[in-house]
Amino acid sequence: MTTRTAKILLPLMLAAFAFSAALNNIVDYGSNFLFVQHVLSMDTTFPGNALMNRAIPHPIAWHVGYGIIIAIESLACLLWLGGAIALWRARKKDSARFNEAKRLVIAGCVTGFMLWFFGFMVIGGEWFLMWQSKTWNGQNAAFMFYMAVLGVLVFVAQPEADLRAMTQS
Repeated sequence: MTTRTAKILLPLMLAAFAFSAALNNIVDYGSNFLFVQHVLSMDTTFPGNALMNRAIPHPIAWHVGYGIIIAIESLACLLWLGGAIALWRARKKDSARFNEAKRLVIAGCVTGFMLWFFGFMVIGGEWFLMWQSKTWNGQNAAFMFYMAVLGVLVFVAQPEADLRAMTQS
């Protein structure tokens, strides 16, 4: 049961993180909005870089982009929370049912990875050259986030032994 308990608690921790991130972005909208604004407008990248045609200097686009980030954080939170509840309900059931209950957690991990790896590393980091900014480079933080997500995904996705076999060992 220790492994199953861990597989319930870890998605709850990710849900708490995503909830906090989304809530902070809503309550203190302006702080991280500046981050999105500067990344999309590419105004702090290396002077004279040849890729400035990618810049998006439109405030509406900045708000839409930021709204998408908040929506994905919220979705990941709900998936992890729902997944943890499903795992809790299946904790005493056979391995097939417990393994089936992992679906929402796995979907939450894919959602979180999509945001923090694809959104921040691929789109922000490489497409909009966020790595060139000394002030508005969120790649290190994003790396920590998506590695935590991947760790939980790998652990939770491991096939579950049947409870009877676990208690007889």
